[in-house]
Amino acid sequence: MDKKNTTIGILCALAAIACFYFAPKAPPRPAPTAVQPAAATAAGNPAPGSAVAALPAVSPSDATFAAVAKVDGSARVVTLTNDFIEVAFTDFGGAIRDVGFKKYPAVKGEPAPYVFNQLHADPMLAFTQDSFPGLDRSVRYEIVSQTANEVVFRAVFENRIEVTRRYVVQPGDVAASKGDPYQLRHETTFRNLTDQAITLPRAALSLGTASLAGVNDTGAYLNLGCNDGKDVKFVRGTELAGGGFLSSFGIGRRDPVPFIERTTPVVWASVKNQYFTSILTPDQPGVGTIIRRVELPPFPGTQRPVSGVTGSARFDLPVLAAHGEAKIGADFYVGPKEYKRLSNGDIFKHDQDKVMEFGMFKFFSQLLLTMMTWVHGWAGNWGLAIIISTLLIKIVSLPFTLSAARSAKRMQKLQPQMAAIKEKYKDNPQKMQQANMALFKENKVNPLGSCLPVLIPFPFFIGFFSMLQSASELRFGEFLWVHDLTGPDTIAHIAGFPINLLPIFLGITMIVQMKLVPQMNVDTDQAKMMSKMMKWMPLIYVVMFYNFSCALQLYSTVNGLFTIAQQIYINRQKDPTPAVAVAPAGGRAIKNVTPSKKERKG
Repeated sequence: MDKKNTTIGILCALAAIACFYFAPKAPPRPAPTAVQPAAATAAGNPAPGSAVAALPAVSPSDATFAAVAKVDGSARVVTLTNDFIEVAFTDFGGAIRDVGFKKYPAVKGEPAPYVFNQLHADPMLAFTQDSFPGLDRSVRYEIVSQTANEVVFRAVFENRIEVTRRYVVQPGDVAASKGDPYQLRHETTFRNLTDQAITLPRAALSLGTASLAGVNDTGAYLNLGCNDGKDVKFVRGTELAGGGFLSSFGIGRRDPVPFIERTTPVVWASVKNQYFTSILTPDQPGVGTIIRRVELPPFPGTQRPVSGVTGSARFDLPVLAAHGEAKIGADFYVGPKEYKRLSNGDIFKHDQDKVMEFGMFKFFSQLLLTMMTWVHGWAGNWGLAIIISTLLIKIVSLPFTLSAARSAKRMQKLQPQMAAIKEKYKDNPQKMQQANMALFKENKVNPLGSCLPVLIPFPFFIGFFSMLQSASELRFGEFLWVHDLTGPDTIAHIAGFPINLLPIFLGITMIVQMKLVPQMNVDTDQAKMMSKMMKWMPLIYVVMFYNFSCALQLYSTVNGLFTIAQQIYINRQKDPTPAVAVAPAGGRAIKNVTPSKKERKG
């Protein structure tokens, strides 16, 4: 029977590995025929400084995708910079063409910055074509004025409405209490040039287009977020694609849709990928959001389909009185998803840090990221920061885990007495429970105490997992042979299969832990089956997390090594509370007659 179960387990594990890595991939979509300038980044997008306009647009191969703007050499581009960002404004739509992040390279080891909204459906903060035709991305605005940190655009709509668009970029050394260098100030002013009142249409401002941050980005964080004043909700790009396993059971959409519109108050709205985001915080709440997918070219040297998402926030505009004015004002953050920055309540007062999506274990994610950032400040390496932070957490929780581990050890010694009680009261569960509780009380054993070593690391693990998915600080972080802590630590390929070391080390530490932890004697078929399944957990874990962030593997491996050392120490300690067999239900106790070490030597 044991041999049969082992064979079944091996076959299941091999099948899981085969399904995970060799499942047939969907054929790539044809790449859009976007015109590229001569100078381009490694991501296949226009280089900063090249002119990009919204006319004409590139038609995607799938009608459910939004069109990508083509390059237009006639666009007039104004660039404003500080020590952190390089903002390129275009006179097409009087809006932000793209934003380069000087502190974040597009490609590891190269000087070119990562540029948000490089390939896009609309310039950021442009009026979308479906909301305000005649003032959208196809309209060229006049540049009224330009200084080192400000630019103003102007256009006249139907000789009736003058539209002025003003942008201000913060200086790089702005005080943390007064502003953020990644945040711009924007104001659009409508002025009625006529003697009659004018009803303005509902306007939609583009939040930009977020694409995959790199080849390791799975697209799980491509979404549009919205704070409605009560909660923050996200609409994911995958919801537009439809299909999926659950759609066969009526859960989710079966067919793709061109857009998803939500009518809701908009305190702030965001579009983001794994590490970078744009966040629009209007002075007055908007009335809804729209998200669309954008089809983008594959990364150089790959055939993997690349999708992005583009979003917009809708606003109701007031009726313009004769010669009257109306204004839309907003703060616009375009930058990395840095928790320390976005959690600054002096600047971001509406929970903009929730764009990180830490989830229900956000306390642990925030604690870990704050601790790691502090350690990195003096350690100078993110790998060391992960190791030291892990050890600090283990040291703080050591008294609890030692107590729980000793309890588990004492529980293991009580197994013979518990078996005798079970046999005696097999027909009376109530008396069996009473006798067991008396046995635990006499030997100072908490039957639930041994669960604590398992429960303590769990929220930290989930918190660490959630934090790693958004922490732009770890992007391109190096440690020993690892070149990027946010991706797998692949050192080679064998027949196309990646060889990742840290998941293998982690599996070994899990096996060693299982050998060291005292095992309970089990005598039921269900318990025996569970015990056999637990023996396969290291392999299952390695398969499931093989291609995950190696920072997570590093955390788990260090955690496992510390646990091994801790368990060796516990196993070598003498139990201060020797187990005494207690006769069930008030019977006579059996004296412990085991000879001492001194008596055995004599």
